[in-house]
Amino acid sequence: MITTVTGKNQITIPAELARELDIAPGTKLDWTKGEAGVLILKIIPNRAELARRLAGRGRRHLREGSSPIRDLVEDRVREDLHEDLS
Repeated sequence: MITTVTGKNQITIPAELARELDIAPGTKLDWTKGEAGVLILKIIPNRAELARRLAGRGRRHLREGSSPIRDLVEDRVREDLHEDLS
């Protein structure tokens, strides 16, 4: 696929590649120069994609039956009760 650089140093990503690589308006691209002038492109995932990738990563480190969210809520309730009694 051949593209042309505009006067503002812009290019159009061929639609087929954009679809295949999930490149949409607003996608951030990291360009670097490799050996022999080869351009290397890295697609920077958006925050939603990063969150999706990280979701559940720490579960394997939890004790069976533990619930960090429940523990946090219980801690906050205890703190509120302690403040009310003070």
